[in-house]
Order: sequence, then C-alpha cells, then structure tokens
Amino acid sequence: MDKPESQGPGGEGRPLGDGFPAASREQWRTLVAGVLKKSGIDPDGAGSEPEALLASATYDGIAISPLYTAEDGLDSGFPGLAPFTRGGRPQGPLPDGWEIRQLHADPDPPAARKAILADLENGVGALWLRVGEGGLPVSGIREALTDVYLDFAPVALDAGAEYREAAGELLALWAERDAPDSAVAGALGIDPLGTAARTGAPAETEAAAEYAAGRAARHPRLRLMTADASPVHDAGGSEAQELGAAMAAGVAYLRALTGAGLDLAEAAGRLEFRLAASADQFLTIAKLRAARAMWARVTEVCGLGGEHRSMRLHAVTSAAMMTRRDPYVNMLRTTLACFGAGVGGADAVTVRPFDAALGLPDDFARRIARNTQSLLIEESNLARVIDPAGGSFFVERLTADLYDRGWAFFQELEAAGGMAAALSSGLLRERVDEVWERRRGAIAHRTDPITGVSEFPEADAVPPARRPAPAAPPAADPATALPARRYAQEYEELRDRSDAHLEATGARPRVFLATLGPVAAHTARASFAANLLRAGGIEPVGGESTGGAEEAARAFAGSGTGVACLCSGDAVYAEEAARAAAALKKAGASRVLLAGRPVEEYAAAGVDAFLHTGSDALGLLAGLHDALGVGR
Repeated sequence: MDKPESQGPGGEGRPLGDGFPAASREQWRTLVAGVLKKSGIDPDGAGSEPEALLASATYDGIAISPLYTAEDGLDSGFPGLAPFTRGGRPQGPLPDGWEIRQLHADPDPPAARKAILADLENGVGALWLRVGEGGLPVSGIREALTDVYLDFAPVALDAGAEYREAAGELLALWAERDAPDSAVAGALGIDPLGTAARTGAPAETEAAAEYAAGRAARHPRLRLMTADASPVHDAGGSEAQELGAAMAAGVAYLRALTGAGLDLAEAAGRLEFRLAASADQFLTIAKLRAARAMWARVTEVCGLGGEHRSMRLHAVTSAAMMTRRDPYVNMLRTTLACFGAGVGGADAVTVRPFDAALGLPDDFARRIARNTQSLLIEESNLARVIDPAGGSFFVERLTADLYDRGWAFFQELEAAGGMAAALSSGLLRERVDEVWERRRGAIAHRTDPITGVSEFPEADAVPPARRPAPAAPPAADPATALPARRYAQEYEELRDRSDAHLEATGARPRVFLATLGPVAAHTARASFAANLLRAGGIEPVGGESTGGAEEAARAFAGSGTGVACLCSGDAVYAEEAARAAAALKKAGASRVLLAGRPVEEYAAAGVDAFLHTGSDALGLLAGLHDALGVGR
C-alpha cells in the first residue's frame, strides 16, 4: 500500500498539515466577515473580531466561540490519574461499559416487580428505587425485589426522609437470602441535603451520617450517602450552580461521616454523586469532567492521596427538559443526554423514559430507555474509547471554564456556612431563581427552542395516557425549597387551554393569516407565523389571498375569526401594510398582528403586535388566548 504523501520514510517525521499553505486567524476572520455580509449582518460593528457576532454564552456567562485552536487547549492529565478529569479509571468504561441503572417509582409493588424483572432480563444492570412518599412504599420493597439476584444487580435507594426504614428493609432482605455482608453492594442513597433542597425541611445531616456510619463496617462495599445536585438543575439552575452544590454537599457529608467515626478515606469512598445530563451534549460532557477535577481538588486539600480522590458519578437524564407534548421527541433528547454522560465518563447512567413527564412509564417507554444505553454501548461502541472528548480544544476549554465558575459558586456556598445553611437561608433558591428567570425569558422568546413545543409543534396531537405518578412530598418551606420546573411547562399550559376550548366549543382558537402579494413574497413569514401560533394551540386559518389590502380584508371578513396576522415581505409591506391594517380593523378585527420587525408607521396604522425572531412568543400567545376568550 502506498504511503500518504504527508508522511516521510517509514510513515513518520512530517506533520499531517505539511504541504498545505499556512492559515492565520486573520485570514479566517476575513472569511467570516464575508459570510456575515452575505447574510445581511454588518460585521464592522464587531471591530477586528467579527466572530464575536457568532458567539453565544451559557447561563454561567461562559463564552462559546465559533472557533477553538491549540491556544485554547489544556493538559488535563491521563485517565485514571488525578485530577481525574479524563475519568476515574485508567481503562475507562471497559470492558462492559458504564452501569445501566433504571429508575423505578411505581407505588404498586406487583407492577414494580414486573417492570423490574423485564428490565433486568433485557440489559439493565442496576436498579434505582424511589421509595417512600412519591414512590414505592417501604413495605413494598420486598415484593418488588422478589425476582432480583441482589448480588448481580446492585440496588440504589432514594428514600428521602424514610431512609432508615428503606435501608433497614433492603439490608434485611439481603440477610434473609444468606448473602455475605462483604458482598452487599449498591447504595443506601442517604441524602438529607437533597431532601431539604426538594422540600425546604431542615437537613438533619449529622443524624443521617451517624446512621450511615453504623452500617459501614459490616458492609464494606456499600455506598452510604449520595450528594445529589440534580434538584438544582431541575429547578432551572446552571451547570456551575449544580457543580458548586455537588461539591458543597460532598464536603458536608465528609464532615458528617468523619464526625460519626469514619476515617476520611473511607468516608470519601462511601459517597456517590448525582448530576443531571441534558440534551446539550457538550455542556454535559464538560460538566462531568469538571466535577471529577473539582472533587479531586477538594479531597487533595483534605489531605487524601491520589488513590482516594476519584468520585463515583451517577448521571441521570434531565427531568426539566422532558415534555408532555410530542413526548416522542424526548427519545432524541435522552439519547443526546446519555451520549454526553457516557462520553463525559459517568460510572452509572439513568435514562428517563420518554413519557416520564406524563406519569408512570409504560413497558414500551422503559424498553426504549434501556435500549438507548445498550445501543450506545454495544452498537455504537461508545464505551470502547477512553475519554473520546479528551484533547478537543473546545471541550477542554469548556471544562476548565465550568471548573472555575463551579468552584466560585462552591466557595460562595461555603462562605454562607455550607450547603445546609445556604438551603435554610434561601440563598441557594435565590441564586437558582435568578438563572431560572433568565432561562424562562429565553424560552419565552424562543432563543432556547423546544422542538415539538415552541418549535414545529403538532397542534392536534394528543399526548398518550399514562397512570399518574405518585405526588412528590409537599414542600415544608416553599420559600426555600427548589421547585421542580420543566422548560416546556408554560407553552404546554397554553396548549391545555386550547384543548379545553376545543372540547367546550368544538373548535380551537383561530387567527386569520392575511397574506399580501404573491406566494413567493408571503410564504416564509406565513409559515413562521403559523408555527408560532400553533405553539400556543392557536389554529392558523386563511393564508390564501395573493392580492392587496382589500382582498385580504374581504377574506378575513368571511373567516369568522376575530384576530388577523399580516404576512408578506418587506417590499410588499412598504406599499400595503398600513392600508391592510386599517382595512382589517374596519372589517372587524379586534387585533391585527404583523409577521416582521416592528415599524412605527405600521403600529400607527393599527398593528397591535409584531411577530419576529426573538419576540416574546409566550407573552404574545397568552395575550391572544385572552383576546380570543380562551378560558384558563
């Protein structure tokens, strides 16, 4: 076989880029400026860095640039060695991949037993049981685990305030099956701080640690406490806030466990961390890599050697990103999140079933959830590559930036007295709410799009019916508890109002598309307007006129609707928009909208609102519901 020309004798000695002309950042910027000009964007406003017009920022203020080079790269060490950015084990997830851990929270023990057995027979390697209020009753643990070989399938508990009862039941079941104490694996999942975050109740950390420490000597392989930062994500918080909360919880549990008699190395080895994985695969990858590096630094400062600084990391796909409307799109979201968790080096991954926001998942949804992981491990061979993102200039830079922001938030929580104090004082809730309001605004303006909900909705699709999930424990202090929020919730509430209107009147709320000029002139904006209206459950009608203001007004008058939306290109608007707005008002339109950027002349002529990229779509849709008499 011929050697590539870029290689010297023996296939070595010449860089791959040898023979190509050198490229500079200035040349690239010239090309960027040219593309921006062709797109109608003036690059001169960005000065000497036109790429700034293509940059974005995360909710932590981290700039995401369109280009990363070796100047942005960082040396993150080796897999299995401190600071463990590249993974906690030298061999990565080999030979079998990460642990596939399925969540079960069905309050009916026979149904839970059946679902658990199906999972374990079809690829799941471990169980996550939500127990107590909001899940399987403690008394049902025994029946639910009837068919489970506990020495082959570790069980992780999530029992909230009922951790003593749940742990006692699980350990008693182990003893009844004559399993040696040294073989007991899994996790008791004791997490008073996570319970406090969800409910606002005081965190009884010391008492929980004393109970956990009492089980340590007898069960050396058992994880005792879980530092679960996913409530921060579920409340709309940022990645850095989630990282900072995880570190603060981990430190609090180290203090409590050592205070209860465990030595520092054992206390660190008995913790498990839980973080959320979202559809933003790069943020997920970087967040998990940063978490390991942060914990390595924490344990280093505590005085632990390198062999005790790695963390056990469980990633669960985001609950906040899940939608009730068009839930099948959730399969795509969870696949991306699982991919990010796997590439990021999670030790265990839970994929939420696509119907999780609708209630208790059915058999099909659980099958898709577990097969998502099996496909990525077995067919995509994702687990055969150790830290596949390592060396990526973008990922390394993003990891370092998240580390810095996360560490700063961790320091803020510690300065406030630690995680428990930050929860009870409302500090954590306040900081998370600040991010949520910014995120909520971006969702409302569709700069954070939600496919199938705020973008490209199926207006008449009916969500599949599911058994209702058990209610979460009520908040003891709503002012400090972190509420569970879903990004799509407010759009879905408008869709619910539309469904109720359809059931009550036989028709959905409607808006007439008053198209002006030829099809080529109005199609793009008519499609844009129709898509936006459907996101709120409003049916667009009309859109067939190709003439001027008078034709559009006549078509509107015969439509039986009360609101019209003008749709056309800027050239046609310049000649017809003002006359058309006045004609539509004269024809009985209570409100006239225009698909396009605001123009003062059109507003003066009767246009009440403008639909355009970046406009407050949620506020507009809510206002239309009120104007069209859609009940709440």
